[in-house]
Amino acid sequence: MTRQIEVQSLCKSYQIGKLQHDLSLREQLVDFVKNPFSQKREKDETIWALKDVSFHADEGEVIGIIGRNGAGKSTLLKVLSRITHPTSGDVNVKGRIAALLEVGTGFHDELTGRENVYLNGSILGMKKFEIDQHFDAIVEFSGVEQFIDTPIKRYSSGMRLRLGFAVAAHLDPDVLVVDEVLAVGDASFQKKCIKAMDGLRSSGRTVFFVSHNLAAVENLCSRGIWIDAGKIRMDGGAKEVIASYMASFSGEQVSGTDLSTKTNRLGSGEIRYTKLEYLSLDGMPYAIIRSGDALVLRFHYHAAASLHELSFGFRLFSEMGTLITECGHWMHGFRISKVDPGDGYIDLEIESLTLLPGRYHLSLWITAPGGRPVYDGDVQASLEIEASDVYRSGRMIDNRYGFVYFPQRWKVGGSVVSG
Repeated sequence: MTRQIEVQSLCKSYQIGKLQHDLSLREQLVDFVKNPFSQKREKDETIWALKDVSFHADEGEVIGIIGRNGAGKSTLLKVLSRITHPTSGDVNVKGRIAALLEVGTGFHDELTGRENVYLNGSILGMKKFEIDQHFDAIVEFSGVEQFIDTPIKRYSSGMRLRLGFAVAAHLDPDVLVVDEVLAVGDASFQKKCIKAMDGLRSSGRTVFFVSHNLAAVENLCSRGIWIDAGKIRMDGGAKEVIASYMASFSGEQVSGTDLSTKTNRLGSGEIRYTKLEYLSLDGMPYAIIRSGDALVLRFHYHAAASLHELSFGFRLFSEMGTLITECGHWMHGFRISKVDPGDGYIDLEIESLTLLPGRYHLSLWITAPGGRPVYDGDVQASLEIEASDVYRSGRMIDNRYGFVYFPQRWKVGGSVVSG
């Protein structure tokens, strides 16, 4: 397999407070207009965005770059795209690179959409006849046919995004670099982008994909690189890298909700919910929760007195307030005869979370049998569900299909067809 990119001991530093000489021309002009007489030389602090980064990429690899905000992901893509220069180290790229790092990268506001397509193609080193061959496909993909001869400055951010990605993906790049910018588009457009990137992989192109949507990274990428504080923390199979990245959130409050400070709650207060945790079946906190995941909801409480025959439960609502389900341990014939004063918790195990992607709200309660008295009630918490390939078909399902999905099999003439 042909080596497409080779990165050796890459470092990138920035001098905070000093005049930056590696800014783009546009950034230098903007900075000059804002501060025409200031050289900002009071401070001299070096920030290392990347430090001793080494890896290689072969033709046809789709590599997901993951990490927290500020880890150095976008800086790495800018160096790979030759938008900024490394402080030290070597970056060797074979072939032409197309990059989409922010909405409308490389567009000239005064030019029309049509003119910008040809401008971007020229920057990539393409001849006019080559751009002509792809022009109709670019316009169709972007969905801006009606405005293709309108100046880009009149485009919405979504229109600029669609046209920018269409240009980057269709002008035969050897390497495509895509930042989190896809999050700006709607679900339908994101699917088109992912399909286009998958097509590039099939045709032997190399793709670098930065996203906080770990489900998309796992399903699209065969390999993952986790960057932490400017260094490569892990490089390997996408699923394994994502699992390690998610595990790094253990002990942080991202995987649960503090309920102790919630106000406007109902009830007498003899027992209160204090925290809700989202855990895997082996007790590990989740960084993200996806459709189809096994999930443990751990309800922590504090009791001020001994209480008997309690009922723990909750109602689950859509973001628009539609009641989806009501759950309680008493429905299972599970009895809690007594709770002693102090702290404790009760777990609800869900074998497979059949909710479709979206944001959901929970209203928690603790009552006596029959719902009276109410010790704690209408305690608000939220649950974020990310997309997943729940049917193992390579096709993501989203909230356009409702609130829930059903485990299912389709059969035709006795032959099982993948769901």
